[in-house]
Parts: sequence; C-alpha cells; structure tokens
Amino acid sequence: MCGIFAYLNYNVGRERRYILEVLLNGLRRLEYRGYDSSGIAIDSDTSSVMQSKSKPYDTAPPVVFRQEGKIESLVSSVYTEVDQLNLDLEKPFLVHAGIAHTRWATHGVPAPRNSHPQSSGEFDEFLVVHNGIITNYEVLKQTLVRHGFTFESDTDTEVIPKLAKFVFDKARDGEGGVTFSQVVMEVMRQLEGAYALIFKSPHYPNELIACKRGSTLLLGVNELGGETSRHLFHDVKALTANDKPKELFFSSDLCAIVEHTKNYAAIEDDEIVHIKDGSVSILKFNYEKEKPASVQRALSVLEMEVEQIKKGDFDHFMKKEIHEQPDSLTTSMRGRLKDGVVGLGGLKDHMRTIRRSRRIIFIGCGTSYHAALAARPIMEELTDIPVTMEIASDMLDRKALIFKEDTAVFVSQSGETADTLLALEYALQHGALCVGVTNTVGSTLARKTHCGVHINAGCEIGVASTKAYTCQIVVMVMMALAIGSDKMSTLAQREAIIAGLTKLPEKVHDVLKLDGEMKALAQSLIDEQSLLMFGRGNNYATALEGALKVKEVALMHSEGMLAGEMKHGPLALVDEYLPIIVIATRDDSFSKQQSVIQQLHARKGRLIVMCSEGDASLVCPDGRSRVIEVPRVVDCLQPIINIIPMQLLAYHLTVLRGYNVDQPRNLAKSVTTQ
Repeated sequence: MCGIFAYLNYNVGRERRYILEVLLNGLRRLEYRGYDSSGIAIDSDTSSVMQSKSKPYDTAPPVVFRQEGKIESLVSSVYTEVDQLNLDLEKPFLVHAGIAHTRWATHGVPAPRNSHPQSSGEFDEFLVVHNGIITNYEVLKQTLVRHGFTFESDTDTEVIPKLAKFVFDKARDGEGGVTFSQVVMEVMRQLEGAYALIFKSPHYPNELIACKRGSTLLLGVNELGGETSRHLFHDVKALTANDKPKELFFSSDLCAIVEHTKNYAAIEDDEIVHIKDGSVSILKFNYEKEKPASVQRALSVLEMEVEQIKKGDFDHFMKKEIHEQPDSLTTSMRGRLKDGVVGLGGLKDHMRTIRRSRRIIFIGCGTSYHAALAARPIMEELTDIPVTMEIASDMLDRKALIFKEDTAVFVSQSGETADTLLALEYALQHGALCVGVTNTVGSTLARKTHCGVHINAGCEIGVASTKAYTCQIVVMVMMALAIGSDKMSTLAQREAIIAGLTKLPEKVHDVLKLDGEMKALAQSLIDEQSLLMFGRGNNYATALEGALKVKEVALMHSEGMLAGEMKHGPLALVDEYLPIIVIATRDDSFSKQQSVIQQLHARKGRLIVMCSEGDASLVCPDGRSRVIEVPRVVDCLQPIINIIPMQLLAYHLTVLRGYNVDQPRNLAKSVTTQ
C-alpha cells in the first residue's frame, strides 16, 4: 500500500542534495510495499521561486515534485526541475523538513496530479502525504467547493490540505493566532476513515506534524554526537529543552529508518506528533475534548540490521528470502524450545482461557490464511478444541457468529492488513479473546490483540511472502504444542514434533538444494497458460499457497485444489497438455494420493509429483511422470518442506518470463484498504 517518509534535520547542517537523497532513498526502501507513483516536497530558496507573486507567508515556499511510475522516474524529474528552478543543491540547511510518498492508486488513476504530496492550492500553504482512505471525502469536498476551493486531483487525500487551509484561514480571520497542532486537530475532527498523515506548511517553517488512525506510522530519532536515550520521551519537556543536533524521521515502515537509527516509537491511533524546534510533542486527540492530553513515550530499540534490507549476493529479494529460511526458522524458534518444552511468553497469561475455549477461529487473508490452514490439523489434534477457518473479508461480509467463549487467532505478516484488522475489531466487540500472530513489532495487530506471538522472520521485502509463511506455520505449531501441553495422551506425539522442529532448519537447507531442479522445471513450463496443484490433509494448504505464489509473481493462471474434490469437477480439465502438480509426500493421506495419481494417469494427465525421498517408484512406477523428491519430516511440519520447491518454481518462472519478481503487477505488500 502507500508509503510515507519524512526527514527533519535540526541543528546539523545538511546540503539540499543530501536531503533529497535521504528522502528518495527512503522511498526506495518503501518500494516493496507496492506503488504506481511517487512524490516529495522540500523547501526552495526564498528568492528563487514565485518572485512575481505575493505569497501569503514570508518564508521560502515548498517545491513539490510528483511523478507517475517508478521512483527512478521521480529522481530524473526532480533533478531536471531543480536545474530549471536554479535551486542550489549545495546550499546547507541547519534545519529543514521534507516529506515523501509512494502511492498505490485507489481514488484516481496513476498520474502526477493524483500523486502525493497533495496541496491546499496556490502557494502550497499546506501539503499532506497520506496512507489510507478517507470515507467521507465526498461530503467534505462538496463543502469546500461551496467555500470556493478548486480541486485538481481525483483523490480523497486532496480534501485534507484544503481543509487545513480552510481551518487556518478561518482562525486567522478571528482574534489571535493558531498553532499547527490546533489546525491538524480540527482537521482530524472532520475526517472519517483510516489514515496516517504528515503535514508540512510554510506557515509553520521547519515543523512537521504526523497523526494516524488505523494505518501504521513510526517516529525515528537519531541524536547526533552522543548515545540516544531509550527514555527520551519519558518527559517530553526534557526533550524540548534539548538543543543537541538530531535527525528525526517519520515512516510507515521500519525498513526505511533502520539505516539511520534504531531508536523509534510507534505512533498510536488518534495521536498527534508535532516536531518543532528540535522537540517532539505527542498529544492524544479526543473528539469530546477541546484540548488534547500530553502523552509520555519511551523509545524502543529496533532489532533489525541494515543487511536485512539489502539483496546481498542475490539478484532478487524473493530468492534471498527463500534461501534465508533455515536462519529465519531458527530465529523464530530461538528461546521458545527448552528441554523439550515450548515456552511462548506472549500467551502465558491467557493460556488457561485459551484451553477452555469453545472453539479456536483462525482468521487471515491470502498467504497468512494458508499458513493457518496448514496448522489447523495439528491444532485440533493436540488441543481437542474445534478449529474453524475464516477469510477475514468473508467473515465481515457474513457477520459471522463469534462468541465470548471463542479464541480468535488473527494471522498477518504486516499486522496492518485492513480486512484482518476490521475482523479484529468485530471480534473484540463480541467479547472473544483475540490472539495476534504477526511479523511486525509495534503493528496495529500486535497492539490491539489481547496477546500474541511474533514470528521473528526478519524483514521481508519481496511482495510474495516466503519466509514469513513458513515461520507462521512453525509459530502456530508451537502454539498447538503449548496449548496442548497439559494432555498426557499426546505426550509422545508432542515430543516427536519438538524433535522435528529442532532438525527443521537442517531439512530446509537440504530441500533448498533443489533450486537447479526447479529452474529446469520452470523452463519446461515457461510457455504454459495454466497450472493445477492437488493436495490434501496437511498439504491442501501447500497446494493453495504454491498456486498463489505462481499466480502472484509469474502471472500464470494456477489453481490449488483439494484432491478429494478432483472427481467433482476438476477431472474434466485433465488432458495430456495441462501440467498438474500432485503433492504426495508420506502422511495419513499418502495412499489416497496414490489413487489420485493413478486416476490422472488413466486420463493421460501430464503429472509432476512431489513425494518423499525414496518414494519415486511408489508414486510413479512406470516412470512417466516428473518427480520432485523432498526430505521427510513429521507430518505437521511437512508443509514447510513441501512449499519451498513451489516457491523456487514460482521464482524461476517469473524470472524466465521476464516479470518483476519483487514487485509483481498490481500487488502491494501490505494491503491497508478493503
């Protein structure tokens, strides 16, 4: 979804060229979220812009650059326009505030006029970058038009800076002045929907204001010339008196600030963060109160290294992240498996409630839903609690029944998936215990659920999730082990699974050796238009997820199907041309999958069979089918092994077909709109 980035340097000289590069590089770090246009705003020189016009302020006017397409198109246009405006790139600024944005089109086609920053109009008195959707923008737009405002874009965002100007002008016409935070508070009072916003205005030079409701926004602090205190925000007034040189950042993603600082704070809903004179004030907005309350906040330390957001020796992030899975799985389990016992601190205080649940509901979207589906059998088996599955959007559409005796487990890599968060609100309203499973510390999901587990997969840049998927399964298997640990009847099974978990990274390392074989398979499928995948039992989720990966990045029609449903329609598609992948590794469903293979052979199906090592002669005795042999592990962990060849296949298909593997067409990493 859209990406937000802002940079303010205070009491430290930074040339305009440096400021531009920080902003543009911040946008590059947000590229993986998905976007179709981008833009930035910086300060001009007072004498170089609008010389012939009478500005309504005495400070340097901002310069806005917006461009459709990739960020490198924006970079080219920025430096071209800088030359045309005679802006001195070497001019130093002791204090400067710049904002930047990547846009994923929702209201209006990708075009410079619809890109952000959006403006209040002539002279750019207020500029705004926005992530989210304003649901009442049409009503606000009609009101502003009646007051003489002219709109240039098709976006919902444009009402925000124009509303800010309307509030500012109205206050200025009265007695006394109005502060930047007062303007923003009044704007927030009028907005409905989900948003993260950053405001910049020449009426308030060298100031930035950020606020949010529903969408993620983070503050980063880099105090220069000394160690930044983690307790910097325990007393905001102390920070106000601090004139040390510092750099301050706003971002919708930690990946964009990790190379600058590891000290950050997650902004909460309805908070207003005002940066002025190097100080940070955090206010809590309340609709019912005219004056906001001041908020104290301590900084957190980011546990992420810069290397995680770089490709290293790999050509693409997706391939890097596929090959990182032995390490990510190790990290996900680290400290949670001790002496044959699973310890999940995030669930400890609520374990008794979970064990007494009427049922467990897994709720997610896309890949996260598939991960939950893969973990469902073992969750039921070890806990003796019924487990149901819900796609978040469908659950909301149906207004599904949820009871206070239920435990609702919400699974989301980003922790910001809009449908999942709306389903969370719905479950909270109905009194269910809500558990979060996410990869993102400080995300909305992590903050709003009663308890949860971080999967600790590390930063995932590729839009198509790979290592987060396998870590999600591992975490949910560990949840099943922890919840069911009070049952003696499953002790031997739990011990076998824990032993399997300890060996899992090594097994994943082994299956990654199939990379070359998957590339050769991809070469044979490069010209195909469709692909079917059949799975059942533990590996129904593998078929769904494998097909989704091919669909997402290789842009090939692919369908994952429950093998037990083959005779109820899909069998009509089988001929000697359509490639079909059958997942037939050793588990309770193995004999049934052998039967499926025989039936497909009888209809001259073009089969590719995935089986356990040493089983090739059992699944394809006549040698007519292509076989992928993978290491055998305990049944509930087999989907982790089995998905990796499918990830590699999707990757190589995409590269061979000439598509962008890290940023597939029309898709975003974090889907923050319905």
